[in-house]
Amino acid sequence: VSLKMIDVEDIEKGPGYCYMDTGSPHYVAFEANLKKFDIIKKARSIRYNSRFREEGTNVNFICLEGDQLHIRTYERGVEDETLACGTGITAAVLAVHATGQFKGNHLDVKAQGGLLKVKFEQSPLGYENIWLEGPAEYVFKGTINV
Repeated sequence: VSLKMIDVEDIEKGPGYCYMDTGSPHYVAFEANLKKFDIIKKARSIRYNSRFREEGTNVNFICLEGDQLHIRTYERGVEDETLACGTGITAAVLAVHATGQFKGNHLDVKAQGGLLKVKFEQSPLGYENIWLEGPAEYVFKGTINV
């Protein structure tokens, strides 16, 4: 499945993080070891700080390993880690590009739920023609009797 994402113009860059809106607000933090990382504790400290408490933000932790980006995502509303988030994966790829850690125009991303790819074009205003690609998989079936 290929999804065209919104253009992104404003990326806030700070020490160890980027913040942007890719359809939802995303705080993207760079973390060296995602496997042994307490995502819930750290994500909640960001999501519920004074800046984001009212509206909320999704929090993504990323690590670039060679030509593959690894990501773990905490989503507002769910208030927990999720297997994948399309707007978060998009934000993560743009964050590594905007900070000069990656020079190409497409990148594979390994989320808890699987492998995805983001393609984009850099523009004078930011990023455009952003595409998120990956498999669509049936993961849940529910029935409610009323």
